[in-house]
Amino acid sequence: MKAKAVQAQPHSGTGGSYWKKLGSDLSRDRWLYLLLLPGLVYFIVFKYLPMWGIVIAFENYVPFSGVLGSEWVGLKWFEYFFKFPSWTRYLYNTLILSFMNLVFYFPAPILLALMLNEMRSLRYKKLLQTFLYVPHFISIVIVVSITMMLFGSSGIVYKLVEQLLGTPINFLGSPGTFRWMIIGQTIWKETGWGTIIFLAALTNVDTQLYEAAMVDGAGRLRCLWHITLPAIRSTIVLMLILRMGSMLDTGYDHLILMANSLNRSASQTLDVFVYQQGLQQGQFSYASAVGLMKSVVSVVLVVGSNKIAHLLGEQGLY
Repeated sequence: MKAKAVQAQPHSGTGGSYWKKLGSDLSRDRWLYLLLLPGLVYFIVFKYLPMWGIVIAFENYVPFSGVLGSEWVGLKWFEYFFKFPSWTRYLYNTLILSFMNLVFYFPAPILLALMLNEMRSLRYKKLLQTFLYVPHFISIVIVVSITMMLFGSSGIVYKLVEQLLGTPINFLGSPGTFRWMIIGQTIWKETGWGTIIFLAALTNVDTQLYEAAMVDGAGRLRCLWHITLPAIRSTIVLMLILRMGSMLDTGYDHLILMANSLNRSASQTLDVFVYQQGLQQGQFSYASAVGLMKSVVSVVLVVGSNKIAHLLGEQGLY
C-alpha cells in the first residue's frame, strides 16, 4: 500500500506542474493569445455553432416549428435526392468543373510563382506582383460583366473570331465553351493571389544551393528542377490536399451569373442545386442533406489524399 501511494505521488505532481506550466505560458504569451482570440471567436460562431443546423437534414424542417419541433424523417431526403432523375447530371457537371480546376487552375499559381522567383529586378517584380494581386479584389459580378462585354454577340472578341473563322462562336451560350469560360475567369482572377503562399515558401530556399549548383555547371532550368521544386514540394502537397477538400465545391454565385437558358445543361452543379432547393424553393432540409453529403465526401477526400501523401513520403496535412 505504501509502495502504491509513493508511486501515485509523481503522477499528481506531474499534473500540477502541467497546469502550472500552462498558466505561466498563458501569462507570458498573453498578447499573442489575445491576437488569437478574434480568429477563435470567428471559427466558433460561424463554423462550429452552425453545425447544429445539420440536424435539419434528418427532419422535415419547418421554420415556424424550429429545429426541435420539426418532424424527424431520418434518411428521407438522402433517398429523395438519389431518386431524383437528374442528380447524375448535377454530379457530372460538378466533377468536370472540379477536375478542370485541378488540372488547369491549381498549377497556375505555382508556375507564376516560379517565373516571378526568376526575376532579377526586385522593383519590377514587386510592381508585377501588385498588378497580379488586383484581380482578386474585383467582384465576380464585375468579372462576369467584363466577360459578357468581350465575348457577347456585340463584343470585340466575338466579332474578331467571327472575322477570322468566318462563323461566329457563341461563347456564352454553348455548354462546351461555358466550362472554359468559368476556368478562364478563375485563373485570371485568382492566380496572382494564389502565388503568395508559394512565393513565401520560395524565400526559404537556401541561395547557397544555387551557387553550388552553378559552380558545378547547372543552368537555370536544372536549378529549377533539382532545387526550387523540391524545396516547395511539401507546400505543393499541402495545398493539393486542401484542394481535394473542395473538389465538390464549385460555388453558386459565379455559375448563376454566367448561366442562361442555352448553357444550363453545363451550369447545373451541386452547389447550384443546393441554392435552388434551399433559398429559392425553401426546402431547407433537402438542401442541407445534399450539403451534408458533399461535406462527408470532402472529408473522405482530405483524409484519403493525406494518407496517400504519407505513403509517398510526404509530411501531409497532419
